[in-house]
Amino acid sequence: MTVETIVQDSKPKVNPWIMIIPVMLAVFIYVLDGTIGNVALPHMAGSFSATRDESMWILTSYLIAAGIVIPAVDFFSKVFGRKNFFIISIMMFTIASMLCGMAKNIEFMIFARILQGFGGGGILPISQAIMIEAFPKEKRGLAMSVFGMGVILAPIIGPVLGGWITDNWTWPWIFYINIPFGCAAALLCHKLLYDPPYAKRQKDVKIDVKGFLYLTVWLVTLQTVLDKGNNADWFNAPWICWTFGISMVACILFFHSQITNKESLIDLSVFKDRNFSAGTIIQVVIQAVLYASLAILPQFLQSMMGYTAFLSGATMMPRGLGSMTAMVLTATLSNRIDNRLLVAIGLSLIGGAGLVFGSLNLQISNMNIAIPNFFMGMGMGLSMVPIMNLSVDTLRNDQMTNATGIQNLLKNIGSAIGTSLVATMLTRFAQIHQYMMVGKLNDLNPVFEAKLQSTAGALSAYAHQSVAQYMAQYSLYGDLIKQSTLWAFIDSFRIFGILCFLVIPLLALMKKIKKA
Repeated sequence: MTVETIVQDSKPKVNPWIMIIPVMLAVFIYVLDGTIGNVALPHMAGSFSATRDESMWILTSYLIAAGIVIPAVDFFSKVFGRKNFFIISIMMFTIASMLCGMAKNIEFMIFARILQGFGGGGILPISQAIMIEAFPKEKRGLAMSVFGMGVILAPIIGPVLGGWITDNWTWPWIFYINIPFGCAAALLCHKLLYDPPYAKRQKDVKIDVKGFLYLTVWLVTLQTVLDKGNNADWFNAPWICWTFGISMVACILFFHSQITNKESLIDLSVFKDRNFSAGTIIQVVIQAVLYASLAILPQFLQSMMGYTAFLSGATMMPRGLGSMTAMVLTATLSNRIDNRLLVAIGLSLIGGAGLVFGSLNLQISNMNIAIPNFFMGMGMGLSMVPIMNLSVDTLRNDQMTNATGIQNLLKNIGSAIGTSLVATMLTRFAQIHQYMMVGKLNDLNPVFEAKLQSTAGALSAYAHQSVAQYMAQYSLYGDLIKQSTLWAFIDSFRIFGILCFLVIPLLALMKKIKKA
């Protein structure tokens, strides 16, 4: 089949803007479920009489299952046909959402979340491929702005919506709300979507059994290390060392099998394209910063500022407004100026917002949180959509499903690493700063001595002088703990901000999008 024939047959049979309605609906509920359960996790743990560590598997099992399916999307699309597999994925996700809401114990919940991850894993890469293929190049910027809005806004809205539902209804409803939307998306996809020739069902498709096994072992062990490493003191625990070793061996075997096996699970030849390779690295970094910031900022507001779960989630709304503003700008400017410039501006805004967050203290107002959040949201919108266009612009349409599958696998890993890394950074940096500052709490420090006597004098009105002295020491040590924790947050914000600046030079390796 010639390239001209493929292009001609790839044209959508219905208006693309109508066709993508169910696609975006499926994307939104899938991405939303990545964060909507975060604020409800303590409630679920209480319902199941589970510990905090045990309840974390409710989140990680979802990521593991989705990560396993994502690289196999191209294979399953060939076996079932891409449209059929997309509908199967939506229905599996919807049914699993119902099972999550019905769960009565932690074991069944984890099983349901794994099933939900298996269903959701195919939604994002196929949706991205459909969105790219449905529009001509001159309209892809606008189309990917719509796609990016769902990908960016959903995880931001998730904690807010999850907190409101949990407080006003009960936690099972954060899963039950997926059911009507999932059913509507599946029915509309059946009516509106179509398969181009290269996405239709193919005969005699063989699965890369070894590759799939290596992939499963790699992701399961990696997620276990990321999830449990900090609590186990990382590589000071022998079982973490063994688990990480197994993960790295499985990773090497997986990529070796994909290079040497003709019937490989994924086609790594797309990495020969400079746009794809550089764009994928940048997207992984953005994804890691996005999910790390979604984890660290509410935690800062709750633990240091005394915000409730709902209010800490609501502080993310300015970021959503910034993202929506950026989407409008991106849709307007993407076909007029170099997309690499938009990405550079977006990364600079994210990095700048991270540095602003890295200058916070405990004497701040809501505006000190809202303004940098708005600009971080703008940065996310200005960078994510153009970089998605740039990374696949030089690929053929028949490479899209495989390429987007690989990208979303790596972005999924980036999200897990970012979330795990920021948790470790908070713990370790707090310990470092506590160690550095505790030496100042001694009788030879006149500032400490004056503060101690002043506090003890105030407390002596309510307790014996000797007791007041101990209470004053405890109070000042508590202030030290709070100060060291604050510095840990500051260091973490700064590191993620600097990381965004460090990947900007990669844009020089990418080719400019050719205007049609």
